[in-house]
Amino acid sequence: MFNYTKQVAGIPKKVMINKRLLIKNLLAHNDENSFYDKKLKLNIGEKEGKAKLLKHICALANSNPKNNSYIVIGVRDEDNQIVGVDFFDDSKIQNLVNAYLSNPPMVTYENIAFPHLPSNKVVGLVSIRSQEGKLCSLRKNIWKYYGGAVFFRDGSMSMPKVFESTIKDVNSAIVNAIEKHAQNNIKLTLDGVFDFMNSRQDYQPSYKVFKEYFVVCWAAKEKKVDNETYYSRVDIELINEQVRLFYSQLDEVSITITEDEFKIVEYVQLGLHNTYKYYPLEEVTIKFKNNVSYDIESNLLFTPPQFDTKTIEQLYTINNTLIEKLQNKIALTTVEKQNLLQLPSTYLLCYLNNLEAARQQLDAVKPLLKKYGDEKLYARYKESMRILRKVRYS
Repeated sequence: MFNYTKQVAGIPKKVMINKRLLIKNLLAHNDENSFYDKKLKLNIGEKEGKAKLLKHICALANSNPKNNSYIVIGVRDEDNQIVGVDFFDDSKIQNLVNAYLSNPPMVTYENIAFPHLPSNKVVGLVSIRSQEGKLCSLRKNIWKYYGGAVFFRDGSMSMPKVFESTIKDVNSAIVNAIEKHAQNNIKLTLDGVFDFMNSRQDYQPSYKVFKEYFVVCWAAKEKKVDNETYYSRVDIELINEQVRLFYSQLDEVSITITEDEFKIVEYVQLGLHNTYKYYPLEEVTIKFKNNVSYDIESNLLFTPPQFDTKTIEQLYTINNTLIEKLQNKIALTTVEKQNLLQLPSTYLLCYLNNLEAARQQLDAVKPLLKKYGDEKLYARYKESMRILRKVRYS
């Protein structure tokens, strides 16, 4: 289970950071340096993307042993323009870091809302806190980087350091000043609440105050299935820190609210031949404490449906035939077009039923499905990959 306490990142208990202000203050430095980096986007679905992210995390952790360091995602490098990225819900990023780095730092990824961005875009904020006094290094080979490699920040670059084995603290005063200037205030809180309530009037927005300090706003589209209430198109925002959780039109979640917790259970519909069931995928719980701190805990609940070997092999063959037709630009029948819409989820089912080759096929078909031009099909592909990423990183 991924357990992230905001206090762990080195921020004193009673100092709550407004992450939108924090990003603005980081970008005010313009050029990346030894305590922060900026990227237009991340691609950790491929080995190269994973390797580069791990390299930067390792370098930032080693270059900042006593304070936080950050990576801001969704910023255009040439003019420092905030353009945003798609919502990224990879709460298992810490598991990836733990798997590949020795003395791994505490790493979190948060989605931060900005008023000028479209509703489907956010800025990603990766926060990194090193194990003080311990050198971080690659645990094993990945892409072109070798196990045992140690990285440090050299200006705006993450560079391997063969002979350097000591870590120095040179940024604490600068980072502490940046975080101090990003502290929350009543005006920012009230503005955040009104902005949310006005912008989400389409789905009955609501808010709740926890522990006399934390304000959580949320809005969602309600759906009844067999006397159970589910929600889609869910926006949840922790107003004090501008941290956003989002579930799309394709998602199905349940929400439970108590005096101390805001709990979301996400479900996925999986099945064959128009016979689908809801399977719990992940439980995310925001726990609010009396010491003006909170935890966000994520717990994978998923147990995939199991089918007989013959059925799985038939599905795999049907999918491969469809892909061959697309590659050869052969027109699909009406039935084949319907099967194509199911292709991402059926490949996923094949993989979850121990057909390893289906995982490779899912990777290979991405450019083909994107080029096909059906937005619904590509959305389903991204959804299947998201589920797969959650399962694998756990």
